Amino acid sequence: MAEPAAAEIAARADFSRIRYAQVWEDAGVLLEGLAVQPGDRCLSIASAGDNALALLTADPAEVLAVDLSAAQLACLALRVAAFRVLRHEDLLGLVGSRPSARRLDLYRRCRPHLNAEARAFWDARPGLVERGIGAAGKFERYFQYFRRFVLPLTQSRRRVQALLEGKETAEARRAWYDAHWDTPRWRLLFRLFTSRFVLGRFGRDPRFFDHVEGRVAGRLQARIRQAVTSTDPRRNPYLQWILTGTHGAALPLYLRPEHFGTIRARLDRLTWRRASLEAALDAAAPGSFDRFNLSDVFEYVDEEHYADLLGRLADTARPGARLAYWNLLAPRRRPPALAHRLRPLGDLGQRLHATDKAPFYGAFVVEEVIG
Repeated sequence: MAEPAAAEIAARADFSRIRYAQVWEDAGVLLEGLAVQPGDRCLSIASAGDNALALLTADPAEVLAVDLSAAQLACLALRVAAFRVLRHEDLLGLVGSRPSARRLDLYRRCRPHLNAEARAFWDARPGLVERGIGAAGKFERYFQYFRRFVLPLTQSRRRVQALLEGKETAEARRAWYDAHWDTPRWRLLFRLFTSRFVLGRFGRDPRFFDHVEGRVAGRLQARIRQAVTSTDPRRNPYLQWILTGTHGAALPLYLRPEHFGTIRARLDRLTWRRASLEAALDAAAPGSFDRFNLSDVFEYVDEEHYADLLGRLADTARPGARLAYWNLLAPRRRPPALAHRLRPLGDLGQRLHATDKAPFYGAFVVEEVIG
């Protein structure tokens, strides 16, 4: 058997601090791809917790969220506590979706509902709470640098506002983007800012590029254009945060007011564990799970480990179970050797990827377990 993928990831990445204070993956795309049914059991990568919470809106029986990082699980734990005790408007203030001068007070209200590890984590970081917990990660600080150093040199405030206000059609947005936004200076500084060195130094862990071939910046530049023009910026929370540092009127699915009561009522269906994906699968009996939110976890392992992990996921899945995951820069799709166990839902994945509001990913992959 190949060396476990978790060991490879753990050896390459730094899990001592928050890497992602938000989940930069479109929960609407995820939910439609997984098609969670009432009573399903879901296994989810935790990350900051946004999409693990979003899964509760689909009425599953259980969501188990796993992550190697205690810092990431502290993000999830604080969100769960906030849903338990805060009003919706205060939850938005604590996350940073809305301005707030009361974040430390809001944290103190949540604090009794945290486990000891999460409480110690946030007690030691009041500055992160004050800035909004959705801004507390390395990746979010990368966007802060972008707003401070790149955006003012390439776009005026009026032009940023015009992009965020959007146009009614994709054709009109493409024409405006090409005429007003996509200048030579923008292309040059964007390519510098999204180079492997800068992105690894200030955004993602540099070891996460070990399985990425070719240039990074050019691919990201094309994807930004696609996301900005194919989706309405007025309704895109990821784009709003990148350009302004808040969500504005465009909230991620788990923070939308229509889902607040539902998620609060179902919090006891969500559990989390500090563990690798492999450890969670080893602890599960065959046929334990119906739906898998795998984030972009396969981005960080080689193709041999990826294929091994896919097989182990199928071992713990019920017939007809679905797996969903994103490709960022490393292409990952079910290998031919697993054709008897997993069926690609390629048309569904392509259709959903075309509507994906997160402006980074090269593909959204949905696969179904064959009975």
